Amino acid sequence: MFADRFAAGYALSQRLLAYAGRSDVVVLGLPRGGVLVGWEVASALGARLDFLLVRKLGVPHRPGLTLGAIASGGARYMDPQAVAGSGLTPLQLEQLIATESGELARRDAEYRGSRHAVPIEGRTVIVVDDGLVTGATVCAALLALRVSKPAWVVVAVPVAPPGAQERIGTAADEFICALSPPDFSRVGQYYQNFEPPSDEEVRALLARA
Repeated sequence: MFADRFAAGYALSQRLLAYAGRSDVVVLGLPRGGVLVGWEVASALGARLDFLLVRKLGVPHRPGLTLGAIASGGARYMDPQAVAGSGLTPLQLEQLIATESGELARRDAEYRGSRHAVPIEGRTVIVVDDGLVTGATVCAALLALRVSKPAWVVVAVPVAPPGAQERIGTAADEFICALSPPDFSRVGQYYQNFEPPSDEEVRALLARA
């Protein structure tokens, strides 16, 4: 169990030491929790830290059901079975995506400010989140990331269920996980403190990166 996201990031960084001290490495945290984990990873490796925004697509009347996710740049990853069982019409689904895309754009402007994105093309990119369940969020992030033509993509998370690497498939070149308990049920159970970080905390870390 991890004390908090910073402790999880440190534990994760110890499995990524092969990437330490390399000028081509960029760490991308998935806000909000992934930025806190990514901060520790980037600090330990001596790498640049940036972020990649992703929004899960849920159904208002079906809490816990994830249809997929969207990411910066218009990338989307959908679970066909979840969409089919959601009861949403194609129009309702597009309206949901439009709403979440608006929130994605708002947060991107809020987090980015006047800072330019770290260049990705030809570099080794480590995508970090605070945990993985369905893989939808990470898969959407990877679809968006590939447009920028990175040389090598690593997905790194502190905790995930067994079989998580198969969920990511070939979208990533490497998958690193610090903890993969056989009785996994939810990410938060492996953190003593899993309170959601504020936008202010995320902005402050990114400003210091």
